[in-house]
Amino acid sequence: MPSLAKQPDPTRVPVLDLLRLAAVGAVILYHYGFWGTASHGAQKVAMPYLAPVAQYGFLGVPVFFAISGFVIAYSAEGRTPVGFAIARFSRIYPTFVICMTLTFLTTLLLGQAYFHVTWGQWLANLLIAAPMLGQPYMDDAYWSLVIEVVFYVWVALFLAWGIFPRKIDTIILAWIAITFANELTLDVPLFEKLFMADDSGFFAVGLLIYEHYRGRRDMRLYSLLTLAMGTATFQAVHKLERLGVHTHGDFDPRVVTLICVVSLGVVFAATRIKSVPLPAGLVRAVGGITYPLYLLHLQLGYVILLLMTPTPDALSTALVVTGMVLLAWFVWRFLESNAHYLVRDKLTMLASRYGWPSRLGRPGNALLTDG
Repeated sequence: MPSLAKQPDPTRVPVLDLLRLAAVGAVILYHYGFWGTASHGAQKVAMPYLAPVAQYGFLGVPVFFAISGFVIAYSAEGRTPVGFAIARFSRIYPTFVICMTLTFLTTLLLGQAYFHVTWGQWLANLLIAAPMLGQPYMDDAYWSLVIEVVFYVWVALFLAWGIFPRKIDTIILAWIAITFANELTLDVPLFEKLFMADDSGFFAVGLLIYEHYRGRRDMRLYSLLTLAMGTATFQAVHKLERLGVHTHGDFDPRVVTLICVVSLGVVFAATRIKSVPLPAGLVRAVGGITYPLYLLHLQLGYVILLLMTPTPDALSTALVVTGMVLLAWFVWRFLESNAHYLVRDKLTMLASRYGWPSRLGRPGNALLTDG
């Protein structure tokens, strides 16, 4: 586990840790109250009576993307492209492998009555983008990790080309232009994946909030932020048609618009709050468990839930979600940090051996335990 600082870190944004938990809570509500995981071709939903509210929990994922834009802008600061790639890989991949393997083994040993997994599927999922190898995701929630990784690749390329963050305004304008061109006219699936055309506005909002966090104050920034928020809201509403067909849900675009505007506003406001009246260790733990909780809650959670009862109710669901929180804490507390630092240090040493420095200058402080 990352050592807990005894003094408050002036660069830390503790409210974002709490927002991460709120976002993953929304996703859990969505999966257990509206759209569960498929079992023998039938969709399992533990608490369908929550559907009118739970159906909007899908917006927790794009809120994660906005927070990611902020965090990644910080993570890239002062780093070379190699250093940035090492930081991101060591942060997300070891935890992913741990959680994916836990899901696989539990499903293989205990869940075969409801779910089918194979060793070939496990091997393909080591790539994260398992469908590229003709295998399904080990957990349906993994699709968002592919989008995150594509975002990281673009930032690494921009660092290599020397235009990030120096040309951030141009990057965001071009990105939004490509987004609207594809969403409104071209509709090219490759562009959608390559340029994250369904979620680019959320990442752009996070990048611009970081610009504001670092002290930038000008009309161009506020104009771009408004444009990015509008793009994000458009993208969320634009998804509803496909989402409605996929889930048979009846979504209100006005509710989606309100949630997007309020959520992104809250993310912005969170970066202005330097402290919260909670123990620093608790806030750090809340932020730390959100990633493994997101990876574990769906497939693994449903394996346990259906073992407990074929007809889930509120009590069994609450017990399973609590168990997933505890398991996520265990992964974060005892497994994740050791794997993270081992991978980071080994890759940094390897890069150094080939003359590839990780830092441009003096290392900065850690932010959001995500550096």
